[in-house]
Amino acid sequence: MQFEVRKSSDVVIVDLEGRLVAGVGDQVLRDVVNELLAEKHRKILLNLTNVTAIDSAGVGELVGSLRTSRHLGADIKILNLHERVRKALHLSQILPLFEVFEDEKTALKQFALA
Repeated sequence: MQFEVRKSSDVVIVDLEGRLVAGVGDQVLRDVVNELLAEKHRKILLNLTNVTAIDSAGVGELVGSLRTSRHLGADIKILNLHERVRKALHLSQILPLFEVFEDEKTALKQFALA
């Protein structure tokens, strides 16, 4: 799994690419979110456009990241779910926990309203 971090105003956008699965993918997500939270970023947008697969470890890490961020007064939103990833999140019944957006502009606007 690879990632790139960029900013738009006070929102940090994490562009993830690859497979969010046990081993490398879940650890990468955990590390990047924990680092952003440690740096006091409170608005995080996870761009999953190029995440092609997710397993239970990846699902667990998304939930853990959301829980940790909320505990610290931060918010995580998701952008652009690949159909396979959307289906996995739906089947695991965690999709309703997240605000999911289809375009970056709308997601950024929603952060501004919060």
